[in-house]
Order: sequence, then C-alpha cells, then structure tokens
Amino acid sequence: MPPPPPPPPPVNAGITAFLQHLRVERRLAARTLVMYGDALGWLQQMAANERVDLAQVQPHHVRGWTAQLHQRGLGPRSIAIALAAWRGLYGYWGRDRQVLSNPVAGIRAPKAPKPLPKALSVDQAVALAQQVPSGDRPALPARDHCMVELLYGCGLRVGELVGLDWQAGPLAAGWIDSPDATAHVLGKGSKRRSLPVGGPALQALAAWLALRSTLAAPDEPALFVSQRGSRLSASQVRSRLQKLAADAGLATGVHPHMLRHSFASHLLQSSGDLRAVQELLGHASITTTQVYTKLDFQHLAKVYDAAHPRARRK
Repeated sequence: MPPPPPPPPPVNAGITAFLQHLRVERRLAARTLVMYGDALGWLQQMAANERVDLAQVQPHHVRGWTAQLHQRGLGPRSIAIALAAWRGLYGYWGRDRQVLSNPVAGIRAPKAPKPLPKALSVDQAVALAQQVPSGDRPALPARDHCMVELLYGCGLRVGELVGLDWQAGPLAAGWIDSPDATAHVLGKGSKRRSLPVGGPALQALAAWLALRSTLAAPDEPALFVSQRGSRLSASQVRSRLQKLAADAGLATGVHPHMLRHSFASHLLQSSGDLRAVQELLGHASITTTQVYTKLDFQHLAKVYDAAHPRARRK
C-alpha cells in the first residue's frame, strides 16, 4: 500500500504555533519543517476521523495511529520522524500547561531492519586482487596492489591498514612480520591482534617494499605513503580502491570495508568457523560477527535458486 499523501497544512492554532516555534526559535531546516508539518497533519486527520480532541489524546490512540501509518506503507524511519514531531508537539503544549502529560512519551517506532553488509562475490574479489593497477610511476601500482591484497587477504579495517609501519618498533601501531607471515595491527579500542598473511599478499608486499623508497620521505615510518612521501590517509585509500574497482570492471561501488566484509563472508563460507572469523576480525562480541551467517545463507539461497529443479515453483 502506498504511503498516505501529504495532508493539508495544519489549521489547528496550537500546531501552527508549534511549527512557528520550530522555525523561529529552534531554527530547524526547511526539509525538517516540511516533514514535521506532514506528520502533524496526519495526527490531526486521524484524531478528527476518530473524533478525538488533540488535547485529549491518550497513548493507546498514538499506538493505533502508528499502526495505521505502518499499514499505509510508511517505513520505520518515516514513522520515527512522525513520532518525534508528535512528541515535540505535546512537549511544547505541556510547557504551556495545555496538556497534563505527553501521550507519545515512551512510544517508539518499529525497528528498521538492519541492512546486511555488502560483500563482493568470490569472483569479483579475485578479479580485483588480480587487477594490475596502472600508473606512470611503477611504485604506485605496486602500492595499490599491496593494499588490496592486505585489505581482502587479512580483513583489515582501513584505519588498521594506514596505521601500518614498514618495520616493527616501539612506536609502531602495526607492522607486518614477513618471515613469520604475520600482520600485527592496532584495532578498535587500542586492542592489538595478529593475523596470518597469505602468499599473494606477501609477494605484493615484497614488490611494494622494493619500490617504497622512491616515494617515501627519508624519515617516514608509514608502510603506505602518498606521492608526497607522507602516510597515506583513509580517504586516499578509498579513492584509489574505487579507481581499481572501475578498472577491473566492477559495477558496484567498492570501498575498503567492503573488502573486509568479503574477507569475512568468504572465509565463513569455506570454513564455517564463526569463532575463528570473530578473532580474525577483532570483534569484541560474537554477535557482531553473526551478521556474516546471514550473508552465508544468502549465498546458499542463491545456489539453491540457481540449481534446484524445484526452486522456482509458481
């Protein structure tokens, strides 16, 4: 069912005064004022339909009208905005003692479904990792290729990637021990963890380190540096990754965290070991990691739909 059309402008003097208060004293944005005006118009219409005076509205009325908005197709975010407008109105009236209590207090919108993290398919991730970056200076393609291998091969956050130093030291936030094939990173909450580094990533790292000195300033400790010789920023990594994805022919917008999601999803699909994926990602709680089980189910569902003869029953 489509959302209800915008109601006519509120004619209730109390609502008009509240909107004026929001515009002049609270200085809300024009778009917010429009949304609040629509929400208050719906409130006025639904109260009139049930012959309820706005000053006499009770919590059970609000719950019923919230359900009506949901049935008409409004999403959780739109309903939350409507409830915020209604709550603000009764709070405003309460300060002037026009109502004794706020009937919207404690009433919450339905929870919005949490979107699943976007991940590349295995073929897409491999295509990106195998993409040979282009550039006039050989150091830049080697650097960018190494970054992709580490982001996807180790599931690093972009902050962990740019925080890596080219060698271990007392002040190093993170580094890679090539002989031991281990990456040591500083994650969220200043928690350190160690990660295995695969062969392709080690090869890419060796190729980059052989050329790093042609870009890096003499005293720069960062593993990944910009053309100016200083530590590469997270935004610069995102920009370079988008270019690599475009060169690889990937239609979807690729960002560093998508490679981390892809790492976790593909590892879970292959191993089924949720606890190990949690440790590799550095999640404090396994409930954070459990979202990847839903991604795994999506993969299974696609395989079923594509292969099972009874999957597309009418």
